[in-house]
Amino acid sequence: MLEQWMYIGIFMVVAMMLPSIAIIIAGLLSPRRPNPIKNSTYECGIETVGPGWPQFRVQYYIFGLVFLIFDVETVFLFPWAVAYNRLGLFAAVEAALFIAILAGGLIYAWKKGALRWL
Repeated sequence: MLEQWMYIGIFMVVAMMLPSIAIIIAGLLSPRRPNPIKNSTYECGIETVGPGWPQFRVQYYIFGLVFLIFDVETVFLFPWAVAYNRLGLFAAVEAALFIAILAGGLIYAWKKGALRWL
């Protein structure tokens, strides 16, 4: 039994070493000649106006996260919809509960103003 786990251990060690070695080699071989032009902010060939780090509202990130959550949830609902004819009452109740939880989250985000795009 120990031999079976040895292969997994070797795989884990190799899986950790390969990216580490690649990062170390890239750090050693990469050119380092900084100058003011290379360190300046570049936007599509146009000189930047104002600071190079503009502030964005947190609202945009929250809107994106809410979209991502509901987008991923459709992935969980798709297999249920495909196998709907073969599922019993228990699965239908579970799916309805899942959709109710999603609807509750959507209502909560709506009331908090997370879906308002300003």
